[in-house]
Amino acid sequence: MTDRDWPGRVGAGLHDFWAGRLPATDPLTLFHRMAGTVPAYRDFLREHGVDPAAVGTLGEIPLMTKENYHQRYALSQRCPGGTLRGADMVAVSSGSSGRPTVWPRSVLDELAVAARFEQVLVGGFRAGERSTLAVVCFALGNWVGGMYTTAACRHLAAKGHPITVATPGNDIAEILRVVGELGPLFDQVVLLGYPPFVKNVIDAGEGWDAYGIKLVLAGEVFSEQWRDLVAARAGIADPVTDVAALYGTADAGVLGNETPLSVRIRRFLAARPDVAASVFGDARLPTLVQYDPDTRFFEAVGSTLAFTADGGVPMVRYHIADEGGVLTRAELVEVCRSHDFDPGDGPDLPFVYLFGRSLFTVSFFGANVYPENVTVGLERPHIADRVTGKFVLRSVEDTDRDRRLFLAVELAPGVTATGELAAEIATSVRAELLRLNSEFAHYVPEDYQLPRVDLRPPADPEFFPPGVKHRYTRPS
Repeated sequence: MTDRDWPGRVGAGLHDFWAGRLPATDPLTLFHRMAGTVPAYRDFLREHGVDPAAVGTLGEIPLMTKENYHQRYALSQRCPGGTLRGADMVAVSSGSSGRPTVWPRSVLDELAVAARFEQVLVGGFRAGERSTLAVVCFALGNWVGGMYTTAACRHLAAKGHPITVATPGNDIAEILRVVGELGPLFDQVVLLGYPPFVKNVIDAGEGWDAYGIKLVLAGEVFSEQWRDLVAARAGIADPVTDVAALYGTADAGVLGNETPLSVRIRRFLAARPDVAASVFGDARLPTLVQYDPDTRFFEAVGSTLAFTADGGVPMVRYHIADEGGVLTRAELVEVCRSHDFDPGDGPDLPFVYLFGRSLFTVSFFGANVYPENVTVGLERPHIADRVTGKFVLRSVEDTDRDRRLFLAVELAPGVTATGELAAEIATSVRAELLRLNSEFAHYVPEDYQLPRVDLRPPADPEFFPPGVKHRYTRPS
């Protein structure tokens, strides 16, 4: 990043401070720096019998995980110099386990994240030339999503883009008030939040056509049917250019983002599950994003992902639990063209794809049942208007000691639970499981393929408590 890259409203002082400071992530360079400056990492390498001076290739570096690194060493020991003095704030994530984890941050850490938001907001939504109200719908407070999103959008405003940030958080009434009062003053309004919550916001409001709505989504895999459904309800004319997903983690912020190129390719693969299976090794449709390897370096470890990123807690070959892989732009474009589809132009950046966390699957008769398969069943036109899209999937032993697939589904506001609706949902979900999940089709006996559906009211405290990140599966 050069000095010319950051003109804008902030004045020469902060402008000069930013210039040339975007963290770069060459894995070996970061490895050697961490080995010399991070106490926990020195001990970690010693336990693994690794002499940093002898390491010359990435494969010689041990994988770090939450269990063997983050949970074993004190927070300060995982920071450069063994101190939090380099952090100007902290964020908190609950993660998949629900156990809070603290992540130190600095302004410099936020710049790589701001670059990803810039690719979406400015490159995709043309926020550099359109006055834009960015409405942060993630939970606020110490929670990582809302704070990081707010900071990134403000960095873009400071750079000179006509972006104004509003932070109602995950309060639907306040979001609607902010959009209704301020939306008419801007060329476009961008809602940023978790997919099911943003859908709840859209469903609760009206007159969206007047605001030039765009969506930035993070935290969950969603289908192309879902993208089309929500885009139609929000008055979005082009779901390819005006709805973008981010791939982020609490550990390192935003790692990658959808671009119109990645969305066009994903929509092609959604219509061709045979081609998707040949590309991803699975007929499920993953999130597909592009990433900048200069700031976030990805590698595939078997069928899962590891990444390297600098930050308040720097990480080298951090093995997360996300199932997925890495593809070059040339590889993926060639696959499309070999099947008579030209995806068009887009950033010259590699792709990373992810299915979600493997621990979120439900094992049923030896078949892995994925939430992504269930989601599509709830998005059929005759069902989507009557449910929110949230559900909880379980494999439960019934009174006869037989295993059954149980599905708790959240009803849309004002919808009454009926046996007819439950039966429609069960039939729709079974059809999609049979279509998309070959394990389910081949392993699960026919008499057990129909899930038992439990319809629940909105914000049901047992399955859908408000204000927390939703989990789509539960232990038996």
